[in-house]
Amino acid sequence: MNYLASNLRFLRKQKSITQNDLADQLDVQRTMISAYEDGRSEPKLATLQKLCDILEVGLEELMYHDIENKGRKAIQKRGINILTIATNEDDKENITLVGQKASAGYLNGYADPEYMEQLPQFNLPSLSRQSTYRAFELAGDSMLPLIPGTIVIGSYVEQLNQIKSGRTYILVTQTEGVVYKRVFNYLADNGKLFLASDNEHYKPYEVKGEDVLEVWEAKAFISSDFPNPGDKKKALTLEDLGDMIQDIKADLRRIKG
Repeated sequence: MNYLASNLRFLRKQKSITQNDLADQLDVQRTMISAYEDGRSEPKLATLQKLCDILEVGLEELMYHDIENKGRKAIQKRGINILTIATNEDDKENITLVGQKASAGYLNGYADPEYMEQLPQFNLPSLSRQSTYRAFELAGDSMLPLIPGTIVIGSYVEQLNQIKSGRTYILVTQTEGVVYKRVFNYLADNGKLFLASDNEHYKPYEVKGEDVLEVWEAKAFISSDFPNPGDKKKALTLEDLGDMIQDIKADLRRIKG
């Protein structure tokens, strides 16, 4: 079923864009926007692509997903993803470690049992048995004070709408590969996640919900670097996090503007 007319009208109003404003951006008459929204006419492909950019929506979602009644496609319940896990001799789950060198291949091999069996495994008895865990070795300094080589252990997140803004996650994405970031959830607004580094020298960026293959919420880390009370690379305070969120909101307003 084609939902173009209703989706166009809903998303336009959600973004507080008038028919006149949209017509100006598309370089068409206002009556054409009315015709699109009433289902009396459909835009040409080039116009559809412009609409997708303006409304921050994918072409398939704009055309064939009932956004007004079902919400953005990215927050819809995903099918059950069968994870490839490793177990010990007692049939208890081990934690598979994805090292820096293995992270490039993980994007293609995360669902391949033969590939996963080749990766190192270990166990941490202090972690809850109610979750499935995976460990990823950090590369780069975008998440200081966690230095390169730190191993972050994540708990599997089954549904994207379970992502809580402001927390840190390991994301496996089609566009960025394996990344560890502080995530802000805007899936219900525009179908995207906003990824920020704790290191202020790295700019935040967005990823589409449909590009996310796996999500692991950070629960623990292992590092050979012991904290130094005089080290300037101190952990974020609540005040620091509040300032960062305000900066991110300002960035979002600039992006949307």
